[in-house]
Amino acid sequence: MFQMPIATPFALPIERTLAVGMIAGARVTGLLVVAPFLGSAGVPARIKIGLAFFLTLFMAPLVPAPPATLTAPALIALLLGEFAIGFLLGFTLQLIFEAGQVAGQVCGVQMGFSLASVINPDNSQADSAALSTFYELIVLLLFIQLGVPHWLLRGLARSFAYLPPGHLSLTLPAVHALFQFAAAMFVSGLQIAAPVLVASLFADVALGFIGKASPQLPVLFVGISLKNLLGLALMCGAVAYWPRFFDARFGRALDASERILQLAR
Repeated sequence: MFQMPIATPFALPIERTLAVGMIAGARVTGLLVVAPFLGSAGVPARIKIGLAFFLTLFMAPLVPAPPATLTAPALIALLLGEFAIGFLLGFTLQLIFEAGQVAGQVCGVQMGFSLASVINPDNSQADSAALSTFYELIVLLLFIQLGVPHWLLRGLARSFAYLPPGHLSLTLPAVHALFQFAAAMFVSGLQIAAPVLVASLFADVALGFIGKASPQLPVLFVGISLKNLLGLALMCGAVAYWPRFFDARFGRALDASERILQLAR
């Protein structure tokens, strides 16, 4: 009795080509979900979809052909791993933006911009993020001016060489390197806010002595205005050093992402 031969999954060239496109698209999508500027919430969804489609077309020739015997569950696991690779590439850069937001929050508390949310957070429902938004916008402008999106896309293309599809594994050295880099980025946020923090500390000490010497002086209201002006003056002076500072941090973030992915093989 004649029986039709059962075709193996993705044995046909068109099916393997489709699998290659899905693998490249999964890594690109993971990058666009969390990457700064490219995955921003302000970018319309149709723009992100179109960008993901064109990036997938450019990245697909770099993807080696998957094995012909790749089953559907193995393909799903492979796509999840590729999504995680792209997500990690964008996540390391996003941590630098988080460092800027941390610096903005700290400076906002010290300069009095977040005073309402600190004194009465339950009734005021106020969360002044003025300085956090300001710091984030400056970091975004530097991100574009320094050409970091091009670095990111080149890093995505290189990732197919040192970490081919299906070779990602969750290793302890990779997790340790990721947490170590995340801690370093939050330390960078405190370094950005350090001038305002030190100036506010000296201002608080000086106002404390003045308050003891002259109790009738409204030190609280005078101190808020003084620390506000002092913090703004120091911020204007510190911004001039930010391009060099963030240029090194962006390069370090891309190097860290490649090192983490190489440790995850």
